[in-house]
Amino acid sequence: MGLFDFFKKKPAAPKVVVEVLYPQTWENGEAPVEPTVLAAEVLQPTPGEAVEIQVPSHIAAEDVAPVAEVVETVETETETETETETETAVTSETNLDEGLTKTRKTWSERWNAFMANFRSVDEDFFEELEETLIGADVGAQTALQLTDELRNEVKLQNAKSKADISRVIIDKLVEHYRSQGVNEDASMHFAPEGPTVILFVGVNGVGKTTTIGKMSARYKAEGKQVVLAAADTFRAGATQQLQAWGERNGIPVVAGAANADPASVVYDGVKTAIETNADILFVDTAGRLQNNVNLMQELAKMKRIITRELPNEPQEVLLALDATTGQNALQQARLFKDSTDVTGIVLTKLDGTAKGGIILPIRNELHLPVKWVGLGEQVGDLQPFDADDFAKSLFGSLLIGDDK
Repeated sequence: MGLFDFFKKKPAAPKVVVEVLYPQTWENGEAPVEPTVLAAEVLQPTPGEAVEIQVPSHIAAEDVAPVAEVVETVETETETETETETETAVTSETNLDEGLTKTRKTWSERWNAFMANFRSVDEDFFEELEETLIGADVGAQTALQLTDELRNEVKLQNAKSKADISRVIIDKLVEHYRSQGVNEDASMHFAPEGPTVILFVGVNGVGKTTTIGKMSARYKAEGKQVVLAAADTFRAGATQQLQAWGERNGIPVVAGAANADPASVVYDGVKTAIETNADILFVDTAGRLQNNVNLMQELAKMKRIITRELPNEPQEVLLALDATTGQNALQQARLFKDSTDVTGIVLTKLDGTAKGGIILPIRNELHLPVKWVGLGEQVGDLQPFDADDFAKSLFGSLLIGDDK
């Protein structure tokens, strides 16, 4: 069977004319001697249904891509476009309770396994409790602190039964989550006049660019005029991704050439925001190794340029962290906090991990407010963080004895 015999099985299928475009003109009516790249537009009337394609006779069969590759490419592009359209159109928010399903399940399983071994409140009990808390990603320092406090709390309340012990410990955990928010400023700050600059930092792959896209769409929907600056010039994919978000949401994107000075893009972004009377400028930055000295120097240079044009900016320096990385996220937060003036955390991919407990050590040990959490793929799934709601969703089932 020849390469195109496959198509001839469907004589009723519509024919598609393919126009072959050469990058250079033919001379004397003869094709170029050097190999050329063909640019052809394939029109697919019915997705997934093969149609007969008339290939010009002067093109050799070996120069034509295999049918399987063509079909796979078309299907992949169709799926990507569908996902993009769905993400833009759907704005329903994922419930926090649903977003914490995996983390809550892990907490419940660990807690039930811990309490199943309960015999008496002795030193072995508290050592095992500490190990359980560490295993739940609350961090060694926070686990030690909580265990010490629980020793005193159990004595004060004279808790002896399994039910009393469980209630005291869970109440203490809930109190810790809530108490961190008492003097914590988790609100977003905006300039009283002129553009507000929101600088995003974080390592590659944590969802930084996607978060900017979601947040910018959210603020635009609230009536804000937004500008995006693609200052991650070391990854062409980052600029293209941000430009795609800008096009999708009707938001201008300031970008530079590949490997251009990121600070120059920031400068152009600030100038654009000022000249267009924008309300918010989001700046996407490079995210190579978080302990890379050059990267930190670049961030410092960006801030100097921003401050030179807008003395009170940036209002926010948001650190994006991937919740699925657990303790690695905590280490990234430490290094970035030591290197730049982080004002808050955006914890992404919380719905896809069982390590949501990492929020506690980030807030408890680093005293950095978690301002946003990502609970899904849609724009509305980026939500402001509320410590009280988080504690209820995470420990609520344990408090009432109902394992969700």
